[in-house]
Amino acid sequence: MKYAIVIPDGCADEPLESLGGKTPLEVARLPATDALATAGMSALANNTPAHLPAGSEVANLCLLGYDPDIYFTGRAPLEAAAQGITLGPHDWAVRCNLVTVEDQVMVDFTADHISTDEAIELLAAAQASLLEDLPMGGRFEFVPGVSYRNLLVYRGEAGTPAPFSRETRTMAPHDLTDLAVTDEFPRGPGSDLLVQLMSRSAELFASHEVNQARVAAGKKPATHVWLWGLGGAPKLPSFQERYGVSGVMITAVDLLRGIAALAGWPRIEVEGATGYLDTDYSAKGRAAVQALQDYDVVCVHVEAPDEASHEGRHDAKIEALEQIDQHIIAPLVEALEQQGEYRILVTPDHPTPCSTKKHSHGMVPLVISGAGVQADSQTSYDELAAEASGRRFEKGWDLMDEFIKA
Repeated sequence: MKYAIVIPDGCADEPLESLGGKTPLEVARLPATDALATAGMSALANNTPAHLPAGSEVANLCLLGYDPDIYFTGRAPLEAAAQGITLGPHDWAVRCNLVTVEDQVMVDFTADHISTDEAIELLAAAQASLLEDLPMGGRFEFVPGVSYRNLLVYRGEAGTPAPFSRETRTMAPHDLTDLAVTDEFPRGPGSDLLVQLMSRSAELFASHEVNQARVAAGKKPATHVWLWGLGGAPKLPSFQERYGVSGVMITAVDLLRGIAALAGWPRIEVEGATGYLDTDYSAKGRAAVQALQDYDVVCVHVEAPDEASHEGRHDAKIEALEQIDQHIIAPLVEALEQQGEYRILVTPDHPTPCSTKKHSHGMVPLVISGAGVQADSQTSYDELAAEASGRRFEKGWDLMDEFIKA
């Protein structure tokens, strides 16, 4: 049996007046996915328990079968795993966005999609200037990632209390788009240290030559480091141990790379996959089809719908959904049909409404089609059809047990 999982990140939405009271999924032309709905089973799943963050870190753990109350320690440790960073039992990782804050408003949580090279320069300056006089300063290190997505790593020692705890609270910058940040700085143990770094970064970056060049080129500057999503070392049982099948991840996002690494999945890096709206959908589709030759489970994660939602662009979200349907789902189904018995699952991780521009709790629509899946009466893939099916996975991590059966 071959399995395929396609994750159109954040594609679940709410009815929009500008779309005549429909959601982007209802409006988008999705012939391949609608065909799966016709031949298979629709349902709703809750991947974002109300007491945990409504973000991709929790939602994708759930989607892949891991109970977040057992396995979730924070977002940043998952991204550290993506970079091959091993966290010891006393270490912490903190997500570090480069952002644009103007007049105390989060104008852009990506600093206008700052380049990786520019981010490396700014973080080198932060390493040299911001950590010297901090308590335990030598135990902190800024670690560049890709573009605005970076890390701050703390190396602890046995017998020495860490500056943070599970009670430390932070806010994801993508949930603050166009909102005031005045009351959204970190709180709880160690928050004074995080706030100090964030505030001092504004002073350092204001005159940095990287930002001077960006402003001269008509781009937004990176005004701050925004620190959030911290946590200690996670430990996941491998996917193979849980389900008895091998898997591989195709994604352009470090968070999914990290979850894959911790689950024991290798990842396939696709040239042209950007984690944004300009990603090469066709290249991802071709990579997925090729991967079916070597793995039992091929998982393709596409960030574009989520990015469109964060920008409040329903038109871009619809376009991304149609590209996924045409260039990823359609060729995957064709290839699976030539392999013999198969199953395919299409589901987002969490809702990201265009109206709010941020992740939210709530059910997401899914469709499963293939061997042993009895067709229901639904003929389209969208929120209404999934709700009408009457099938619900209240605990999203139970879905994988249903999807992968011997």
